[in-house]
Amino acid sequence: MADSVLVTLSDAIVASLKAVTLSLEFDVYRAYRPVIELADIATTVVTVIPKSVSVMGATRCDSFFDCAIDIGVQRKISPEKPSQDPDVPYDLSEVDELMQLVQEIGDHLRGTRLTGLTTSWISLENEPVFASEHLVQHRQFTSLLTITYRVRR
Repeated sequence: MADSVLVTLSDAIVASLKAVTLSLEFDVYRAYRPVIELADIATTVVTVIPKSVSVMGATRCDSFFDCAIDIGVQRKISPEKPSQDPDVPYDLSEVDELMQLVQEIGDHLRGTRLTGLTTSWISLENEPVFASEHLVQHRQFTSLLTITYRVRR
């Protein structure tokens, strides 16, 4: 049985991210929810999650599937590197590096053809750019990219 278009697209994104070298190393996998325990985040974790699909007619035989995929980027922030500002309980440079990684992931996916599918990149959103409550309460960086591709099939 063939996988759904969302599963196929998500797997292609995972494969593309595994094949690229970016500024920080990360583990990437596909899931249906980002169920990650804070204690388990020893490295940067990138989770690819199918989000939604909208189907429109293309021709009498084909359809356009506009597929949105969420890409979560998470990492526990080191408590040993406090900011110079006592009101900032994390190292700004560590968060800056993670923000750069999120941008690099978006740039990579925006400019890369995915293997095994006929896709067109439509849009990319980064909301939240980072979850401030995760930084303050849990010392965890969390950012969410939503990328939308059009798949014709």
